[in-house]
Amino acid sequence: QVQLVESGGGSVQAGGSLRLSCAISGRTLSGLTFSRYNMGWFRQAPGKEREFVAASWSGRSTYYTGSVKGRFTISRDNAKNTVYLQMNSLKPEDTAVYYCAADTDYRTTSDLRLMENYDYWGQGTQVTVSS
Repeated sequence: QVQLVESGGGSVQAGGSLRLSCAISGRTLSGLTFSRYNMGWFRQAPGKEREFVAASWSGRSTYYTGSVKGRFTISRDNAKNTVYLQMNSLKPEDTAVYYCAADTDYRTTSDLRLMENYDYWGQGTQVTVSS
């Protein structure tokens, strides 16, 4: 069994920062080490569809949706099987439940934006940004 557990959510004022963590535990995926996993962050605001935020693959490559580029940073600690999302200059429109997801197949950059290309998901953590 594979578990993804997010943490670090909370309530902040606009302009503030939060760092989300997502730790993977359980069996390895497809016989690969964590460093080979594609890891993604998605978010879902009330009344809206879940959307892509950021992804990390091949150990160091990263990709962001336009609205968070320059404010959010995805990183990973392969020794801890953990991926992070550092969120700075937060805005009220960043308010959402944030989910991490994992996948092991080869993907193009555009593929990493799609929810259906991730096989494993965490339970989500709430981020609330007040104005």
